[in-house]
Amino acid sequence: MSLNAREAILAAAKNAAQNHGYNGINFRSIADEVGIKNASIYYHFASKANLGAAVANRYWQDTVEVLKTIREQSASPDEALQRYPQIFRMSLENANRLCLSSFMAAEYEDLPEEVKQEVQCFVEANVDWLRAVLSEKEPGLTEKHAQHALAIYTAVAGAQLIARTRQDITVFDNLIATYQETGLIPLSR
Repeated sequence: MSLNAREAILAAAKNAAQNHGYNGINFRSIADEVGIKNASIYYHFASKANLGAAVANRYWQDTVEVLKTIREQSASPDEALQRYPQIFRMSLENANRLCLSSFMAAEYEDLPEEVKQEVQCFVEANVDWLRAVLSEKEPGLTEKHAQHALAIYTAVAGAQLIARTRQDITVFDNLIATYQETGLIPLSR
């Protein structure tokens, strides 16, 4: 089986997870979408848990790269922090999807251990990036920055969830604007 088939399986599983969570990952549906036999998925992924972990791993690894790019292309830490919510907005723009890790976090108790670990890595990657950018903006205050980073991540992920349930991306935009006005997300200077 080709590398392209593996990538197609991962893409189909990611879409399923963003629309329906971990429980939406169904080998039969993925095989139909990719155009392969159901059993062919086992060539690359020994189990649903293995596939779910691979999808979640790829998702957070891709997010790390996007976050690096945001920082590299931002003139200041404030600008990078202003751009951060856009990674969550993109999911909403793409058929009102939810962040894959947010969806899986809602199912956390029912997830296999290897998937739980990858979901935690997503949260840690986001919070670590936010903490680093906040520290760059204002050196020191390590514990304060860690708490602030977690608050930003939680607020932005929550805004995405509320906007998705209302099927209205302007809800997300308005909440982010409120976070900026209140200082949770620093405004660019």
